[in-house]
Amino acid sequence: MSQEIAVVGDPEFTTGFRLAGVRRFENVADEQKGTELDDAVTTVLDDEGVGIVVMHDDDLEHLSRNVRQDVETSVEPVVVTIGSGTGGGGLRDQIKRAIGIDLMEEDEEDNE
Repeated sequence: MSQEIAVVGDPEFTTGFRLAGVRRFENVADEQKGTELDDAVTTVLDDEGVGIVVMHDDDLEHLSRNVRQDVETSVEPVVVTIGSGTGGGGLRDQIKRAIGIDLMEEDEEDNE
């Protein structure tokens, strides 16, 4: 079964992904994030057709404790956050959590 990428966030955030061909998205306006973001994230996490969920890093602040914990521990679908607070280490940890190995790990013999 083929799985899709889903994007959750404000329309400005999701538009670029939609233009790139992502068909599954949940638009939540900034002023509604406090009340509607939890439902939007839960909807995509529960969708068996979604394999990857993309969110903006700053949107994690708007999630309730339970939904945020679901996002942080989700393996399938894997949740990838991008934005101002995500550095290389954060993305590295997300990839490692998703596939179970560290693709960026350097071989110690190569460094000697």
